[in-house]
Amino acid sequence: MHSTVRRANDQIWPTDFLLGFDLDPAHLAIVARATALAADRCAPRAAEFDRTARFPAEDFVDLHQAGLLGAAIPKNWGGLGLQPHSGDPFALWMMTKGLAKADLSLARCWEGHANAMTLIDGVGNDAQKRRWFSGVLEAGEIWSCWSGEPQTLVPGQTARFGTTVERVNGGYVVNGTKVFTTGGGGVNHAVLLVSTAGPGAARHGSGNADQLLMLVCDLPDPHVRFDARWWDPVGMRATASHLAYFENLFIPDENQIGPGGAFLAGHWQTRFTPQYAASFLGAAEAAFDYALTALAAPDRRVDPYVQHHVGHMAIAIETAHLWLHRVARLWTGGEVEAARQAAARARYLVEHLAEDVVGHCMRACGARSLIRPSPVERIYRDLGFYIRHDSDDQVLATIGRGVLGEETDVSFFRSVRA
Repeated sequence: MHSTVRRANDQIWPTDFLLGFDLDPAHLAIVARATALAADRCAPRAAEFDRTARFPAEDFVDLHQAGLLGAAIPKNWGGLGLQPHSGDPFALWMMTKGLAKADLSLARCWEGHANAMTLIDGVGNDAQKRRWFSGVLEAGEIWSCWSGEPQTLVPGQTARFGTTVERVNGGYVVNGTKVFTTGGGGVNHAVLLVSTAGPGAARHGSGNADQLLMLVCDLPDPHVRFDARWWDPVGMRATASHLAYFENLFIPDENQIGPGGAFLAGHWQTRFTPQYAASFLGAAEAAFDYALTALAAPDRRVDPYVQHHVGHMAIAIETAHLWLHRVARLWTGGEVEAARQAAARARYLVEHLAEDVVGHCMRACGARSLIRPSPVERIYRDLGFYIRHDSDDQVLATIGRGVLGEETDVSFFRSVRA
């Protein structure tokens, strides 16, 4: 079946790359609806959100009004049932791709929201699900997940980031700082990954696995403040990933998701890794669409070098879809360890495929593709910044260690050897 999604200005965003995949028709309809919404409503706002480094709150209002904000919430709790651990992750990732096609910053914020829903469903208790899922579905509440506590100082940085967690009667008290707080000041709740062993959280922590906690911070809170001045990056500006200060923040026991160590014991990060690749792919598809429009004139279409660039882009995008589908079907088929390993491969490969697509777009279309209001200018900056979320050298080394039979950390791509 030939399927397309049409924007308001009558340009077409093809979904032809999904042809031949075993998506449930209902799931394909959800993906198409999200992609159309992103094209019609979110894409026209993206440049202004980028210019002002403002969280895309209006986009989330649209997602809520369209019945899409609960995509990663199970059907039995009122959601759309695309949760990656017990639904069809490929459908969720294709929805993420559709949002990234409009605005990569929006997709990153959406990832954090979807990941929080996944953690609540996978680890939370029924009371928490009832309370928090209803807030999303009925009130349009937005979530994020905050872990960032890098311990290495960079030039100009005078103090390390990091939090401390103290057990008190009825809950915990959190003090300190986090960075890369996606949606800082724009979300209603954030899952804080913090450790009772001290600074470092999940990615940079050195404590025992069971010391890592997932604590839900309800916002706004007078004990949490944000420094927006810290967030002045070259790309991904609209994620509003500010520096957060926690000053004697009390989090009650009922806001703890699962026991200590649940995040690492469940290898939840490996469920989230392919969403990065889906976002990269969305940015690449947007650049590809721009190129097809810009190169539509007869004198451009017959240029053999233009044909080479377009051919490279098409193959790269199709390859990325194939890899994401493979990872998804390993998950749904119960091949858990193979899926974790494949997720790392897909994350690494799609990063480079997306970079290649944007590069071919710029070469084929020339310098004018990098002049505003061309979206390629923003895509180039956003993608270049976002792929630094993980070191691709470490991802590739993790893949190599697995092939060689060495122990691997496919969550954070670190060596596990002393």
